[in-house]
Amino acid sequence: MFYLSLGAFITFWVMRRLQALHPSHVVHRTADNAAGMLRQVRDFTSDALGEAAERETELRARFGLGNAEDDN
Repeated sequence: MFYLSLGAFITFWVMRRLQALHPSHVVHRTADNAAGMLRQVRDFTSDALGEAAERETELRARFGLGNAEDDN
């Protein structure tokens, strides 16, 4: 009975691993990962631009340069 259960478990495990390698699953996982990375890049860019604008405002105020809109 032990070996029958072990064989069933190994068969189940191997089938799950093979299904994970199916091209449609690989494509789906890759697309999900790419979307997640794009979201992270957008968040980082948004944070970086916000911090840069804040720092520019601080420096302009510190050195009396006025607003960035006045220069245009």
